Amino acid sequence: MYRPGHTGAALLAVTPLAIAVGLVGTVRLSVLAFLVAAAVASLPDIDNSLPVEHRGPTHTVWFVAALAAVAGVVGWLVASGPSAVIVGLVVGVAVGLSLTSHLVADSITPMGIRPFLPVSDREFCFNITPAKNPRANSVLLTVGLGIASSSQILVSVLASS
Repeated sequence: MYRPGHTGAALLAVTPLAIAVGLVGTVRLSVLAFLVAAAVASLPDIDNSLPVEHRGPTHTVWFVAALAAVAGVVGWLVASGPSAVIVGLVVGVAVGLSLTSHLVADSITPMGIRPFLPVSDREFCFNITPAKNPRANSVLLTVGLGIASSSQILVSVLASS
């Protein structure tokens, strides 16, 4: 997938977290989860600018876990007060969900992914659509934006009542 498809997939993946956080926490933290997820959605494709194989190390569960952990710590350090741990958890989980959605979205393309390298060479390739398919990327983005927007409206209404 390309950036629009990855952004839509990330918004879809983080929606349950954002709803839960908005209902038991704050709507602002729910919005933060969506913003963080959208911001990092295409991060695994940084390998296009690095001297490593595309869909290699940056498209593994190890990369996802490491970045989610780092993001959680950064969220905790940047936040202040008694809610800092909660902010760190939400940021870390949002990054983990977003990056996982990137791997899932890439697995539906003919190139596939090998998410457990170097432990396993097993490839996940469902060959549903090419990454460059503009319709697939647009549909993922539109659905992700629609679901995310709808859930935020619902959370805001429920939080204010």
